[in-house]
Amino acid sequence: MRFRPIMMTTMAAMFGALPLALGTGAGSEIRKPLGITIVGGLILSQMLTLFTTPVVYIYMDRLQAWLRTLFGRPTVTPVPAHSDD
Repeated sequence: MRFRPIMMTTMAAMFGALPLALGTGAGSEIRKPLGITIVGGLILSQMLTLFTTPVVYIYMDRLQAWLRTLFGRPTVTPVPAHSDD
């Protein structure tokens, strides 16, 4: 559910920085290191995000279940939809 927005944001930023990284012409030797740094940082942060986000959600779910057992609050179960078959 969260994969698509994360990928779209990163890809938009990365494609925006590609002209800096791949550019040629006057002054490109000044801008090229900045573009390479941006693209490399986005790739690294994307990989970290894709690996750490699910882990954080799993730990938060376990913490929530543990707190519910600790304080004696019942877990909320969804009520099935009523059908008029």
